[in-house]
Amino acid sequence: MKTVKHILSNKPSVVYSATREVSVLEALKIMMEKNISALLIIENGLLQGIFTERDYARKIILQGKSSKDTPLHEVMTQNPHTITPDEAIDYCMKLMTTRHFRHLPVVENGLVIGMLSIGDLVKYIIEDQQQTINQLENYINS
Repeated sequence: MKTVKHILSNKPSVVYSATREVSVLEALKIMMEKNISALLIIENGLLQGIFTERDYARKIILQGKSSKDTPLHEVMTQNPHTITPDEAIDYCMKLMTTRHFRHLPVVENGLVIGMLSIGDLVKYIIEDQQQTINQLENYINS
C-alpha cells in the first residue's frame, strides 16, 4: 500500500506558514514568492488553520474586504482536516475529491511535517501508473 510518506520523501521538507495576525496581503506575498497556493497558519508550533487562494477569492475579493487591513485569522479555514504520513494515497485522493480540498496538511505527533496538494497526488499516481506500464511491457517483451 502506497502512503503519504512515499510522496513526502520526494518533496522538499519545507513547510510555509504564517501567524494568525499576518495580513492577507503579506500572506499573498509569501504565496507568490514561494509559488504556492496555500499557506498554513501556525501558532506556537500548532496548526490553527489554512489560507488558500480560494479563501482569498471568496472571503476577501467577493466580500469587498481589504487585503492590507484584514488579518489571516478572520478569513482562514480554521482547524483544517489533516492526515498522517501513514495514510493511504487512495484515501487522500478520495478525501480531497469528496470534500473538495486541494491541500491537506500532514501532521505527525502534533506537528506539521508537510503539505499534500492535489497536484502532488496526481503527479504521483501518473508516475506510479507509468512504472506499472513499463513493468508490464518488460514482462511481455521478455
